[in-house]
Amino acid sequence: MVVGHGPAAHRLVEALRERDTAGAWKVTVVGEEPRTAYDRVALTTHLEGADLAYPPHGDEVTVLTGERVVSIDREARAVTTSAGRVLGYDALVLATGSAPFVPPVEGKDLPGVFVYRTIEDLDAIRAYAEGRSSGAVIGGGLLGLEAARAIQGLGLASGVVEVAPWLMPRQLDEGGGAMLRRHIEALDMAVHAGTPMSRLAAGEDGAVAKVVLQDGSEIDAQVVVFSAGIRPRDELARECGLKVGERGGVVVDAACRTEDPDVYAIGECALIGGMVYGLVGPCFSMAEVVVDHLLDGDSSASFEGADLSTKLKLMGVDVASFGDPFADAAGALGVTYTDPVAGVYKRLLVSDDARTLLGGVLVGDAESYSTLRAYVGGTLPGAPEQMLFGGTEAAGGDLPGATVICSCNNVTAEKIRCDIAEHELRDVPAVKSCTRAGSSCGSCVPLVKKLLDAELAAAGIEVSKAICEHFAYSRAELFDIIRVRGITAFSRLIAEHGTGRGCDICKPTVASILASLGNGHVLKGEQAALQDTNDHFLANMQKNGTYSVVPRIPGGEITPERLIVIGEVARDYGLYTKITGGQRIDLFGARVEQLPQIWKRLVDAGFESGHAYGKSLRTVKSCVGSTWCRYGVQDSVGMAIRLELRYRGLRAPHKLKSAVSGCARECAEAQSKDFGVIATEKGWNLYLAGNGGMRPRHADLFATDLTDEQLITCIDRFLMFYIRTADRLQRTSVWMEGLEGGLDYLREVVLEDRLGICAELDAAMDRHVTDYSDEWDDALNDPEVLSRFVSFVNAPETPDPSIAFEVERDQIKPVLVAGTSLEVISK
Repeated sequence: MVVGHGPAAHRLVEALRERDTAGAWKVTVVGEEPRTAYDRVALTTHLEGADLAYPPHGDEVTVLTGERVVSIDREARAVTTSAGRVLGYDALVLATGSAPFVPPVEGKDLPGVFVYRTIEDLDAIRAYAEGRSSGAVIGGGLLGLEAARAIQGLGLASGVVEVAPWLMPRQLDEGGGAMLRRHIEALDMAVHAGTPMSRLAAGEDGAVAKVVLQDGSEIDAQVVVFSAGIRPRDELARECGLKVGERGGVVVDAACRTEDPDVYAIGECALIGGMVYGLVGPCFSMAEVVVDHLLDGDSSASFEGADLSTKLKLMGVDVASFGDPFADAAGALGVTYTDPVAGVYKRLLVSDDARTLLGGVLVGDAESYSTLRAYVGGTLPGAPEQMLFGGTEAAGGDLPGATVICSCNNVTAEKIRCDIAEHELRDVPAVKSCTRAGSSCGSCVPLVKKLLDAELAAAGIEVSKAICEHFAYSRAELFDIIRVRGITAFSRLIAEHGTGRGCDICKPTVASILASLGNGHVLKGEQAALQDTNDHFLANMQKNGTYSVVPRIPGGEITPERLIVIGEVARDYGLYTKITGGQRIDLFGARVEQLPQIWKRLVDAGFESGHAYGKSLRTVKSCVGSTWCRYGVQDSVGMAIRLELRYRGLRAPHKLKSAVSGCARECAEAQSKDFGVIATEKGWNLYLAGNGGMRPRHADLFATDLTDEQLITCIDRFLMFYIRTADRLQRTSVWMEGLEGGLDYLREVVLEDRLGICAELDAAMDRHVTDYSDEWDDALNDPEVLSRFVSFVNAPETPDPSIAFEVERDQIKPVLVAGTSLEVISK
């Protein structure tokens, strides 16, 4: 008998079904919510229409929903439910979870005050928020910030009240909390930290209207949500005489067993080792331990603590903590990097000899999380500052066996290695299925891949370069298949050379290859369904769901008349404008249905798409060069314009950036670009494969004193060779580092035609230049493409708040939709 049907209970039942091959256990689950188990970690996405339900258990498991256990008779080994059922058990597992903590403050029972815990809570908040304008969340932890974002998404001005001096105080240090606050406030969300709440005040209608803080200040809030912590739901255990902790929680031993040998407790209701765990990983581990004991009464399986590291994308911001992020008191040394402009904060805590990693915090950029977490408690393979920026990557074979790779499922490196050998696992999906590593949050998948590759290589087995489970080819191999066979549709490619229906890895990759080979407009026909998020609307999606429009400004050169047009468009549509580091002007805040209107005005003024949304050429930056600067030796502006107009719209495995400097003073910063050009007295020096991102890499000097035509020929061949051979989402810098033979080999290919393909590369670039057309202009002239740019099918001009959807016989029936085909609605 399982009491409760949250994520921990679901994991327990599924693990028991998988491993109880003899059918020794019959399982009954009683859950008080009116639905079966769902992904509570992703609760906020329910407001966006996401389906959070876990797969059903199957007919062999009895699940009673909308019913709760009201008493336990331990002597009779039976429970009584709210429906009057008396159900016997041989083993009872309490998985009752937790309840939100609501402090005993004045006004907590006013209308408009909610907790944030279940789907029903969210539905109630959404219904009450309609027609109201302001809201506040009490609690600045993870769930509180998600709740604040959800309230804002309902159209309310949103704020957060946190008693601690900074946000997410259980996961982040003060610096990380401060940087996160900058990101949150940039979303027009007020943060009140370090001042406790005093009371909630009612308005004239008797409902909540204000949050009053202890310093006397007031916050307007017609909706208040409490997310100030949790309390274990241990009332059933108390009532039947089981031991509970002083501050709550059902006391269990390392086997998750209570003082009654027939009763277990797991998840957020369990007090194990003096601690209640609120993360999904430890809760899943408890479930696995109980299954071990149910299947083997003599099992020695035990819960030995848990990795509390966590990584998430909160409101569009990467946030992570690992190990002990507060290890300063233990005499640790801290290595800190802060970039307030980019909104990045990184801090590593290491032992006093700087060799052992103790913990850390990452805000704004958590790319190195999986590598760093794997080394917690172990010896760093490089200097701490190198690890901070991913300069030293973890090699799968170097990790100690006890290293926890997947904290969600408590899977160690040794477990993965053993299963790879024992079960002859050959790809990541097989490892995930066998070990569960990477099957929950997915943040450890890159490290799982490294472990797999290292094990296969050590065993003398060729490491698969398959792009995904649907294609047994690398991106470069797929490129050649598509090019040689003249394939123009994903459906044909997967039918002839793949399996299944494709995924979010292979579809955008193939879309990029087709675009690189000149397969027509990216939103035309079948190609439209393959694109990444930004390519779907030829614009960059921003944190608040609106889009940015970035017209191309070759070389940064612009006339006063065109500047005026940009200003007028921004004014008329209420857009925020920003001059970028790439010498362009971004227009932020456009709604989907406004995009064609904005493009029309820009295109009519002579602008075209800047491709800021695509894996393609972004900009060619330049200084003023010899035209204006007394140090300039060549016309850098003219060359930058020539290069940008030549390579505009060129689709690639990753974005491309360039720059042209008019002299050795290097004002355009060409040596940090994918291809950079610096003027000399005799011509141009060409630098290749630089990167100014979070892993900076200086470009390599490829050739010197080139003429204009020699320069363009070299760049043509370099770009086409990179596009043909690079892996998916691989920047030129990483591609160059992995290129066998390095720069010398690249010179042989481009300058000496070692592979005999220079004529093909030249011809491919010529086709691109000849066939180029502006994607914005093409979209405006194509009714099929243009029909995509609506927020609602029956209100194409502006979002209409009166549109509602109702459930009828388990089908979604669009209301007030007239003259629109069912095909369009389903899309």
